[in-house]
Amino acid sequence: MGSSLTCFQGQLLPYTSANLTLDLVMLFLYLGVEIMRIFFGSKGNLCQRKVPLTISLVLLGPSTIMAVYYMLLQTYVLRLEVTINAILLVFYVFELVLYTVGLISFSSVIISD
Repeated sequence: MGSSLTCFQGQLLPYTSANLTLDLVMLFLYLGVEIMRIFFGSKGNLCQRKVPLTISLVLLGPSTIMAVYYMLLQTYVLRLEVTINAILLVFYVFELVLYTVGLISFSSVIISD
């Protein structure tokens, strides 16, 4: 959704090349961080491992910063982007709570042989 809106903005709005490049670079950084965050989060959850879940929890910070960037700080902010990123931030809060609960439950599990 974000890349199609960026293409729409790049074609219809009067961007300078430096601002368009910055927004596209931030978009690809956001994509990379999100892919790693989701991968480590699912791996940590499925395997009930603390380390991948902690990595995903740490990557939630940069993801939140980038969502706020696309919600408030990019060159042209559309109302649709504000709405989508506000909903995304609500889901990030839910993920933070669930990561914390998961880490607590994984810490209290005692494996008996």
